[in-house]
Amino acid sequence: VQLVESGGGVVQAGGSLTLSCAASGFRFEDYSIGWFRQAPGKEREVVSCISSGDGSTFYGDSVKGRFTAAINAAPKSTVTANLEMHSLKPDDTAVYYCAADYLHCTAIVDRPKPSDHMDYWGKGTLVTVST
Repeated sequence: VQLVESGGGVVQAGGSLTLSCAASGFRFEDYSIGWFRQAPGKEREVVSCISSGDGSTFYGDSVKGRFTAAINAAPKSTVTANLEMHSLKPDDTAVYYCAADYLHCTAIVDRPKPSDHMDYWGKGTLVTVST
């Protein structure tokens, strides 16, 4: 099983980026995909979660209304999980990770630490938002 994030980079405040998470070795429809981020000196926090089974989504309070998670299942192409990020702020600067878990998002985000016990992790992609 492998998760690979892409799409990170440097963007000015107010700009947009779209992150992608390509998965291999498992069926997207069987897992929920969480997006997490970790800024220097801070704990890893859940940004978003999308349950592949029913498409339901969760967003952290700091990104609601600005970030959108989706599963891209175009025919004859690699299935990816995407995170569209708009109106980016310097506080959004972090390494962003995608992770997969067999549980539904409601169970994942109810954990005391949602990042605990995710089944699979990508290596992360850095997003830097400049002023």
